[in-house]
Amino acid sequence: MIQWTELVVFAVLFVAVTVLGFVASRWQRGSSLDNLDEWGLGGRRFGSWVTWFLVGGDLYTAYTFVAVPALLFGAGAVGFYALPYTVVLYPLVFLPVVRLWSVSRVHGYVTPADFVRGRYGSSILALLVAITGLVATMPYIALQLVGLEAVLRTMGLNGSGILGHLPLLVAFVVLAVYTYQSGLRAPALIAFVKDLLIYIVILVAVIYLPTKLGGWESIFGSAKAKFDATPAPSDGVLLNADNQLQYITLALGSALALFLYPHSVTGILASRGRNVIKRNMMALPAYSLLLGLLALLGYVAVAAGTKPITNNATGRPDTNTIIPVLFDTQFGSLFAGIAFAAIGIGALVPAAIMSIAAANLWTRNIYKEYLRRGATPRQEARQAKLASLVVKFGAVLFVLLIDPQFSIDLQLIGGVIILQTLPAVAIALYTRWLHRWALVAGWVVGMAYGLYLLYIIPNPANGKLHFGGSALALAKLTVFGWHPFAGSAVQIYVGFVALVVNLVVAIIVTLGLRAGRVAEGVDATRPGDYHADEGSDRIRPMPEPVADEAVRS
Repeated sequence: MIQWTELVVFAVLFVAVTVLGFVASRWQRGSSLDNLDEWGLGGRRFGSWVTWFLVGGDLYTAYTFVAVPALLFGAGAVGFYALPYTVVLYPLVFLPVVRLWSVSRVHGYVTPADFVRGRYGSSILALLVAITGLVATMPYIALQLVGLEAVLRTMGLNGSGILGHLPLLVAFVVLAVYTYQSGLRAPALIAFVKDLLIYIVILVAVIYLPTKLGGWESIFGSAKAKFDATPAPSDGVLLNADNQLQYITLALGSALALFLYPHSVTGILASRGRNVIKRNMMALPAYSLLLGLLALLGYVAVAAGTKPITNNATGRPDTNTIIPVLFDTQFGSLFAGIAFAAIGIGALVPAAIMSIAAANLWTRNIYKEYLRRGATPRQEARQAKLASLVVKFGAVLFVLLIDPQFSIDLQLIGGVIILQTLPAVAIALYTRWLHRWALVAGWVVGMAYGLYLLYIIPNPANGKLHFGGSALALAKLTVFGWHPFAGSAVQIYVGFVALVVNLVVAIIVTLGLRAGRVAEGVDATRPGDYHADEGSDRIRPMPEPVADEAVRS
């Protein structure tokens, strides 16, 4: 049954952010949007507040709002890996992202693959980084659709077949149009509204719901009773001996991976200067508090006896609806509608940024490098706009044709994939010791081994034999048929294992290539490029915003 009050509130707020999306095309705009610096990076002039909301809206997605508490609902303490991961994330990336901003502003780099191309003089290595970014980003965009669909389904839009996905298609047609017109400025402006709504909803939820359900002691007691009644190796309100290593490596691996994603880099490169980034790296942990409160809602859903809605398109319960159903049953229709709008808008903001980042990769590192070397800035911008449309509707098609539960599994695979670019991107910001061909070899071996390990992981919950998650028992680790940890039930994050293999191969091959004096390629960067800041004569100037439309941030 359609929840009309919730749907009307959702629609009104959705229309409001749509208007903002179109207005954004004239916000802080340069003389024209017909170049990647303006369309794809917002003119590279976002200040501290805009960057904070943009990067926060980029990193804390609808998947975070929906899936993290759902993971606690289903598996317990292991879902809290998202908290230490965001705690160690910002100190870990504080200096690398500042260096990446500087060298990118000096040379006009728009993507991580641009930097790799200049650093190593290798179009092949840059192509691998670009393809990796595109492949890892696609399921991430699809997951935003899964979160949005969970909200629509909870409001009663739960049809079967293609008609069941029609509201989602309408939402993403609107997203595609205003992103095409406004570029990165659209999600940057909408992120203000998204974060305001999210903070209101979560703060009300974590104060009101525990009071209604008997307090946190009762809530944790209900969660413990549930996991005790259904024992499993990874379940429980506390970690156990088998999943502690998985928890540690998953948190560390996720922290290393997050700022390798193209959309994360896009948010950083759009900022005005190094000090803006430094202030954001210090302020962004405030979102970790929000994330911790969100995660606890998974236990609140257990105490409330929340049940997932059956997806009429697949005939199976959709665990992504746990939090929307919790809001629907515990709050009045008006506030539930606001909460659903917060989650829905929280899906649109990162989806827009991700599609722009993917479009930048396609345009700069595939289209211009291999298809049209003499492309003008105007042609680049047009190609990126068209590519952003293809990426969005490719993600919609992905959801239409593939079981959404499987697409969530692919998000875990996305982390394993993007981690394989760490040696070529993050390490290269500090040293060029690793040989370019060794980095190619490390990428090939690490990617192949990581995907193989993911392939052999089953998922007993839904009967799948392959790609059932990212946690692998040490007993299954194999090196040319040898099992160094035979018999061990301790689990580890596959992405961490694949990255270690990648680095070992890169180091060994580098030693061999250096001994053979194989050419290393030309480095287009200089040491001073990594420290340049706004005002430096090294920085490429950007067009000034139109005077009567500029908004100071």
